[in-house]
Amino acid sequence: MTEQILTSPDELEAALRDRRYPDGGPVRALDVRWRLDRSDGREQFEAGHIPGAVFVDLDRELALPPGQRRPEDGRHPLPTVDELQQSARAWGIDAGDTVVVYDDVKNLSSARAWWLLRYAGVADVRLLDGSLRAWKDAGNPLESGQGDAPIPGTVTLEYGALPVLALDEVGGFAASGVLLDARAAERFTGEVEPVDPRAGHIPGAVSAPTTANVDANGRFLTPGELRARFEQLGVTDASAVGAYCGSGVTAAHEAVALTLAGFEPVVYPGSFSQWANHPELPVRTGA
Repeated sequence: MTEQILTSPDELEAALRDRRYPDGGPVRALDVRWRLDRSDGREQFEAGHIPGAVFVDLDRELALPPGQRRPEDGRHPLPTVDELQQSARAWGIDAGDTVVVYDDVKNLSSARAWWLLRYAGVADVRLLDGSLRAWKDAGNPLESGQGDAPIPGTVTLEYGALPVLALDEVGGFAASGVLLDARAAERFTGEVEPVDPRAGHIPGAVSAPTTANVDANGRFLTPGELRARFEQLGVTDASAVGAYCGSGVTAAHEAVALTLAGFEPVVYPGSFSQWANHPELPVRTGA
């Protein structure tokens, strides 16, 4: 599975040069830079990005646009499949393409594109392991500016290729399976809550900060190391395992790590921002 999920800077550089992956299809690179504490990432993209990459606006293209959201749906509800398909075609994606996604924060935001495109039926989506830092450390060039608009693609998308948890399924799942909370530990315990209306976690969840899935350079740990980590948290081949976070972004990163470890995760896209906006649902604090 590792070869189908992660790609190295050298592999991506060769694929961009040859216009395709030898074990995949024509390559399309997506720049998915986003953080809660800054702009949408477009400014950073224009300052320097992988040649030929297309900027993806996580807030508006990998989620319902802000004007269409309701608090009870969470901070990043999924876009409709028609909206995502329109965006994917604007990014130049055709059926059979190999899509490579990256960011500048250890793939914590670009994993959302990986998971969402896989959920929508794109078969070959890969993350640049080590993100933009690894690309630059390998001595590869960047280009600046907005970049040329790609030729519109023809990809057809349909949701359902990966399993998801709906709001009314989460409580039962946490009682019978292993539900991992990918947020920082202090948000899990309720010591800190910078954005959502209540602090704490979903009852029965296990704290599993997704930042522990990568090394100091932002590269994912080996499949064996990841499996050992999740086994220590109670995940087994016999148990169902799910992941959530604040708004469904880093939950996708946790899903990547779980998949690399050989598990089959289910993601709760609404995540804690949806759960916490339903006052009838319980929230727990503490370790």
